[in-house]
Amino acid sequence: MARYAGFHRPNRPLAVYAAVFSIILYLPILFIPIFSFNSGVYVKFPLEGFTFNWYWDLFQREPLLQALWNSVRVACFVSVLSTLIAIPAALAIARYRMPGKTPAVSFIMLPLVLPGLIMGVALLTLLNRMGVTLSLVTVTIGHMVICLPYAISVLLPRFIGFNRSLEEASADLGEPPLRTFWRVTLPCNMPGILACLLMTFTISFDEFFMAFFLSGAQSTLPMYIWGQLRFPQDFPSLLALSTLIILFSFVLIFASLRLAKIGQPAQQETGR
Repeated sequence: MARYAGFHRPNRPLAVYAAVFSIILYLPILFIPIFSFNSGVYVKFPLEGFTFNWYWDLFQREPLLQALWNSVRVACFVSVLSTLIAIPAALAIARYRMPGKTPAVSFIMLPLVLPGLIMGVALLTLLNRMGVTLSLVTVTIGHMVICLPYAISVLLPRFIGFNRSLEEASADLGEPPLRTFWRVTLPCNMPGILACLLMTFTISFDEFFMAFFLSGAQSTLPMYIWGQLRFPQDFPSLLALSTLIILFSFVLIFASLRLAKIGQPAQQETGR
């Protein structure tokens, strides 16, 4: 046990490095909410004044509200469909041996490392060759391609670390495999499933590249923001909108991470 005691000592160089890294990473983002309360149109210091008018202006824009509703609808469909597909996929990867499993898993996870630009162009080319009209449906398809690997990566550790003795006890009591899944496996892993829903909803809600290439006449919220960047007088309102999106995304990601930890066995230090 003595050799593990050093793990609990404060590491000041590491703490300083973490603080500097966090400042470099998040300091530019912190300027967005600061300037969203500026009464002037131009981004500059010192601030001309303090106002909530830019936030109030958001609720007066019908195209913005429509784009927001489109993003919410797409994100809801994508999160539910991705999770429903990812549950049996992650369960199969965690439980069963199959030929070519490693290449298949690598292929499924490929969208995590491919640039969004390449994925958007590839899907646009494929849909055009198939004669599919661009709409929110095609955006949903594109977001599914992006979100499915995230969904599997969230659920896979839950199924790998799940205590299978509960399923074995259910089988010993005479429950068939399907009822065991519905009454034991699924409820016990529900925190991870909810975390998967929140994570994929956030990713779909913020996704730009797929919406840029695959959206038709109905734009999503990232596309609306992109279009409004051409008008300098609308920039403060976009800062206010970006502040709300950052806050909303942070809450969802934080909630998904907290849910993912529920039910996970605590790591215990041993002297082995």
